Amino acid sequence: MPQPATAVQETAGGIAPHLRRLLEFVEPDRDDVCLDVARGHGPMPAALGPRVRHLTAVDAAPAPAEPSRGGRMSTVEFGTGPVRINGDGDRPPALATREDPRPRPADPAVKADATALPYRSDTFSLVTARFSLYTLGEPDQVLRELLRVCRPGGRLIIADLVRGNLAGPERDRIERLRDPDHPGTPSIARLTEMITSAGGSIRRLDVFAVERPVEPWLAGARDEASADIIREALTAEVDGGPRTGAKPRVIGGELWFTQSWAHVAAVPI
Repeated sequence: MPQPATAVQETAGGIAPHLRRLLEFVEPDRDDVCLDVARGHGPMPAALGPRVRHLTAVDAAPAPAEPSRGGRMSTVEFGTGPVRINGDGDRPPALATREDPRPRPADPAVKADATALPYRSDTFSLVTARFSLYTLGEPDQVLRELLRVCRPGGRLIIADLVRGNLAGPERDRIERLRDPDHPGTPSIARLTEMITSAGGSIRRLDVFAVERPVEPWLAGARDEASADIIREALTAEVDGGPRTGAKPRVIGGELWFTQSWAHVAAVPI
């Protein structure tokens, strides 16, 4: 039986393992001129800033929507909370020399449309988008813009949720119960196909499973009724009931579930 894992959170005093894993994948260089495009205020600008020559952050979130009838906002920003990276103990530890114990604050984010970025072509040597590709606008158009502003020889890094190429539709049913506007989780093959169709060439890929506690995730549900349905479905699966695709289990008395995350590195062609 798997042993309960200690939850790890992002804190002001350090970088959480899942974000450190992404930074290692990005391989930032001191000469990089970086653009980070996000929905709202993500952690990448503060994490990348000390590791590159210059960083520009774009907040591509649309104007706030009116609260729904249940009192929640109709669109919820992605938040990780505590996560456990499955199998991460097999990976080598992060290099201490790459860490900055006092990351400097990033400059205020520029408000812009991710489908029409206000920058010239071939401007940035590094372009990043973390858990926001499907909420920034039409994904194919967003990818074309991200690749357009990336220099020849530069790289685009996409970090997002994925599902296995053979996974069924059950997982998205749970996501849409939580958020009816959920666009669907792409397969790994679909995500890489979208990047290549937009004009990128895939160079590296990192796909891994993470476990997250259910309750912080359900805090973003449209209403309590939907959250209750999800809890019941996940609990029933733990007890041997129908599969949801979320692979739930109980850790330390709490209900946790599984997601698949992918880091993709591409270059413009």
